[in-house]
Amino acid sequence: MNAAVKPIPEGMHSVTPHLVCAGAADAIEFYKKAFGAVEGGRMPGPGGKVMHAQIMIGDSHVMLADDFPDYGSVGPKALGGTPVTLHLYVPNADEVFQRALDAGATVKMPICDAFWGDRYGILTDPFGHSWSVATHMKDMTPEEMEAAGKQAMG
Repeated sequence: MNAAVKPIPEGMHSVTPHLVCAGAADAIEFYKKAFGAVEGGRMPGPGGKVMHAQIMIGDSHVMLADDFPDYGSVGPKALGGTPVTLHLYVPNADEVFQRALDAGATVKMPICDAFWGDRYGILTDPFGHSWSVATHMKDMTPEEMEAAGKQAMG
């Protein structure tokens, strides 16, 4: 290994989501409108598809690619949903939540004051990916969260 080459590229985190979307180019445009994403580049693939792309949302990288079913790469729409939720902390959850709705997302869980101290809601983007949007509003001890959770769960 070349000692000058960093094993983790500059600016990257240890874990980076890599989303498969039916319509990755459209997904990039949605993420720009909904979450203020900035495109870092894309690599074209066969048939006009996106083989690889990278965006930044806040200080985090997200990689994307079109679905390639012949190679076993499919997105949540082909699977009938996703068990994964991408969590997005923002300065104003209500504003970002509404912007995402205006851009074409749907509500999975309405935005609310969550018992753990966040303003929080969950959206499904037009490509089937689930996003929680939150603003941290109140620092709480584990005991306070446990008590609030018991009260919230009735």
